[in-house]
Amino acid sequence: MIDVPMPQLGESVAEGTVTKWIVREGDFVDREQVLLEVATDKADTEVRAPVAGRVVSLIAREGQTVAQGSPLLKIDETASKGAAVAPPAAEPAKPAAAVPPPPPAPSAPGLASPSTRRMALEHGVDVSKVHGTGDGGRVTHEDVRRAAAVPPPAPAPAAAPAPSALHAPAATPAAAELSQLLQAGGGFVPPIPGIGYGSYKVPPYVAKPGDQVVPFSRRRQITADHMVYSKQVSPHVPTVAEVDLFATSKLRDQHKDRFKKEGVPLTFLAFICAATVRALRENPTLNARVLDKSYVVLRDVNLGVAVDTPGGLVVPSIKNADQLSLRGIAAAIDELAQRAKVGKVTADDLAGTTFSVSNPGLKGNLLGAAIISQPNVGILRMGEIKKRPVVVTNGEEDSIAIHPVMYLTLSYDHRIIDGVAANSFLWRVADILNRAEFEVG
Repeated sequence: MIDVPMPQLGESVAEGTVTKWIVREGDFVDREQVLLEVATDKADTEVRAPVAGRVVSLIAREGQTVAQGSPLLKIDETASKGAAVAPPAAEPAKPAAAVPPPPPAPSAPGLASPSTRRMALEHGVDVSKVHGTGDGGRVTHEDVRRAAAVPPPAPAPAAAPAPSALHAPAATPAAAELSQLLQAGGGFVPPIPGIGYGSYKVPPYVAKPGDQVVPFSRRRQITADHMVYSKQVSPHVPTVAEVDLFATSKLRDQHKDRFKKEGVPLTFLAFICAATVRALRENPTLNARVLDKSYVVLRDVNLGVAVDTPGGLVVPSIKNADQLSLRGIAAAIDELAQRAKVGKVTADDLAGTTFSVSNPGLKGNLLGAAIISQPNVGILRMGEIKKRPVVVTNGEEDSIAIHPVMYLTLSYDHRIIDGVAANSFLWRVADILNRAEFEVG
């Protein structure tokens, strides 16, 4: 008998939601047969059977959020396909508990996902005082809603605050949790979403005719948590380069029809990604991640490419992109984009990204600075390509010409990336593109 666990579903993704069971208890399954579908903020993923056997029990229910590594179902790998299915043994009756189990002690914050903690903060609920009904005592969204519906006991009269506490957050359960977290590790007290910070309070929303309240989707909630986290932990610094794409554009025009006949779109994005991975090899500090009191320069260059899908933005990565030719990168971008748009990216596609390129598409804008995708230390954002007047130097003579120009913006983590390293990297990307330094096979 084996347990099939929730798999690793991508970089910095700790849990997934069961969206659909494909099998039922008693079904015989073959190895690699799809058992169920799970979803995260990034993508929907199929979980397959690691062995052949009979499904003994489904542990997780549809709609349940399950932590990575927690069991989803049990499979009896010793069962044969033609064997009769024995009815499951009845579990012994459990005596009714006289009292509900006590909640976790206030001094130890409860186990909860980032989105659950955010929801608790917004509702003024202290996670450490909520009894978790999820796996392993995990506090779920439903637990928070239940706790928020119960009015807290009236607080005892408090003395006037000391001058040093005038700018502390209000004494709410949410603030109490932040205080506990500070005592545990110290650091910056972040603003509380929907509540405010210090003496500033967010005015309450008053509904008006015509307003439309749009609930966060699962993907939007986790993406929001990721972006807020990234801005808090990484001191973002942007730097911008102007790129003259005249030479690269001419090179693309020479080969795009041949590539198209072979089923590979030769886009400007492919050229930019090829220049990026070469510059990462020459400036490896940009291909790194920060640890506790150190950082690691990563061996593999796995380039994430942002893809817009009907369900939101996803960032699958091209594995070992620095080992691919321009043609290989162009083919990989197209293949990932096509699968992402129909929801077929896998957990492996989303895991292990070491650096990302963000493309605003045809309806882009002049320039923009993207938020770093954790745990990376940099992200490169493309601006729109516009024909502009540029100065062209030929020998000792200058002239004005109309060339396609684009702005590239590098956002980098100033904890480990200094300005010199960042500028060297971005200069090299621009230099490769300016001179069309590519081998087109």
